[in-house]
Amino acid sequence: MASNLPLQPQPLEGAARVWGTIALSAATFMNVLDTSIANVSLPAIAGDLGVSPNQGTWVITSFAVANAIAVPLTGWLSQRFGQVRLFVGSVILFVIASWLCGLAPNMATLIAFRALQGFVAGPMIPLSQSLLLSSYPRALAGLAMGMWAITTLVAPVMGPLLGGWITDHVNWPWIFYINIPVGVIAALSSWAIYRKRESAIRKLPIDKVGLGLLVLWIGALQIMLDIGKEHDWFASGLVVGLGVVAAVGFALFIAWELTDEHPVVDLRLFAMRNFWAGTLATAIGYGLFFGNLVLLPLWLQQYMGYTATDAGMILAPVGLFAIILSPIVGKTITKVDPRKFATFAFLVFALVLWMRSHFSTQADFTTLMIPTLVQGIAMAFFFIPLVTITLSGLSPDRIPAASGLSNFARITAGAFGTSIATTLWESRAALHHSQLAEAVNPGRPAAQAALSGLAASGLTPEQALGQINRLVDQQAFMLAANDIFYISALLFLTLIPLVWLSHPLPAQGGGGGREAAAGAH
Repeated sequence: MASNLPLQPQPLEGAARVWGTIALSAATFMNVLDTSIANVSLPAIAGDLGVSPNQGTWVITSFAVANAIAVPLTGWLSQRFGQVRLFVGSVILFVIASWLCGLAPNMATLIAFRALQGFVAGPMIPLSQSLLLSSYPRALAGLAMGMWAITTLVAPVMGPLLGGWITDHVNWPWIFYINIPVGVIAALSSWAIYRKRESAIRKLPIDKVGLGLLVLWIGALQIMLDIGKEHDWFASGLVVGLGVVAAVGFALFIAWELTDEHPVVDLRLFAMRNFWAGTLATAIGYGLFFGNLVLLPLWLQQYMGYTATDAGMILAPVGLFAIILSPIVGKTITKVDPRKFATFAFLVFALVLWMRSHFSTQADFTTLMIPTLVQGIAMAFFFIPLVTITLSGLSPDRIPAASGLSNFARITAGAFGTSIATTLWESRAALHHSQLAEAVNPGRPAAQAALSGLAASGLTPEQALGQINRLVDQQAFMLAANDIFYISALLFLTLIPLVWLSHPLPAQGGGGGREAAAGAH
């Protein structure tokens, strides 16, 4: 799936390089923003369209799954149409899909348009990296990667903040409409600067069977995770059927991809230890991170009385240290063992989630925000070192395929992380609710005092019990969130040995910066 570039174009200079960087960054920013902008808006979208907030998570997972399926196709599509045409075309289609999302009259239509938006967004991130690197001299590859990383780290932070403000002060469709001016400017600017730097075009066959099996097993698995909690999991024939389809589809997919001459996903890359260790650590780490990123604003808005804007404010500081430290990590990655950087990232992630596992319903704004601030440090040391490990030792012609496959694993894990986190949260909350409810009976002095106090304030016995049930609900979902945070912290610690299974990199990274940039994020 390598891009067929007979001659690497000369780096851009002066204003052309500055404007080219801005145009590519704007498109990337818009794309990544849409992975998180809907997080804090889910309750508003779900309420407006008449579904539960948990059904609303399909707005996030449909985008992520379609995006994951499209990413491995980037190599084939870029050779079929040319990198510049494909990039500009993706941006324009993304703008159209965003407009359609804003117009969606019901949840089913919105999910369909979000899937379309995710699919057409697939080639944008890998190609923005490729075009950005061709704009800079090789010596500045680390700097280019650091600058690109800032864009991808700021966007997930701005997403909840911007999404929250728009939801509270305008209307949720505008979280999609804001892409239109940004996308149009990015597409026109990119075409003006890069159209004479088009890559060579080759007509390669597409692995239709492999692509079909990929869509089948990923789709079946994601739908199973999303509807499982509503259908009592494996007590439902539908859930069992989806599980069987996912398992059989996955087995057939692996068998086909290992024997096809032009596989849509080059699974032979997993024969290399650094690739599989790096990809697995990145995927699990990102799944944990993204699942918790969705869970926190849901808890704050549903059970802590936060508005979408305030929930966005809690998540916003995560970018502060990430922005400051990413360029430093990019510049020093060839001088320091990336396994040490990745270990540090996992330790900080574990610390952040351990801090969150001690939240209570009395937690104030500052208490909630401090772990978010610290998390920015972990983010800066997460992506760049792990991508450097994943792509180390690969020949240049295998980098695009490896980048596509590792990005596919990461995005898919993010979608699964969202479903698993929200499902576990609900099931743990039900368990805690039943345990707490046992304490509410007339024989308990505390329960009797609470009921008497509520009755004295003018509530009927039914209203008093309803009020206590709401308090029990709030405590149950808080304890459930704490469980998820604590389990996630332990899982981050278990990823540290996985990183050290990879081979050490040569002391001098050589092209490491460039290779890492080709697959970062």
